[in-house]
Amino acid sequence: MFRNWRIDTVNGALLAAYFIPAWALVAFNIFVSPVHGLYERPSVAVALYLSDHLQMAGMDTVRAAWLLALGRLTVVAFFAIYLVLLCIPRVRRNGGADEALAIALALGSLISFASMVMASKVGEMAALRLHATELLLLLGAAIVMLIERPTAAPKTVQTAGPLGLEQAELLHNG
Repeated sequence: MFRNWRIDTVNGALLAAYFIPAWALVAFNIFVSPVHGLYERPSVAVALYLSDHLQMAGMDTVRAAWLLALGRLTVVAFFAIYLVLLCIPRVRRNGGADEALAIALALGSLISFASMVMASKVGEMAALRLHATELLLLLGAAIVMLIERPTAAPKTVQTAGPLGLEQAELLHNG
């Protein structure tokens, strides 16, 4: 079963195993209680930045929290789509699941980078380490995905028999 798994496929599956439960739980906590969920450790830097630097009021902070949760759930959804596509061997061999992984990596990197910048602006070191670690995981997976491409199917040329001296061996002779 594991003969045709590439490094980026396994790396993407491991990332999905981390990001799906971690980010879904954070998004769920924000949807249940937007203000309390926003001030938990994974999102506290965003909350402090919104309140301190942008001076957002109550409802605006709730809307920003819901937008952050929606972004995290979008990343979770693309990682889930990637895992579903990995279950189909033909799609996995051809690299058909790479688009879902690329979208998840791009959106996740954007969210983690923005959260890391906000954490550095407000001086929240624990959140800065968390978001920097997540960003490095996502960027590392993107680099592996760019370097390792799916192998192309070998092209075979069939000939009808031994060629005489008068026939040229061309690819379209078959």
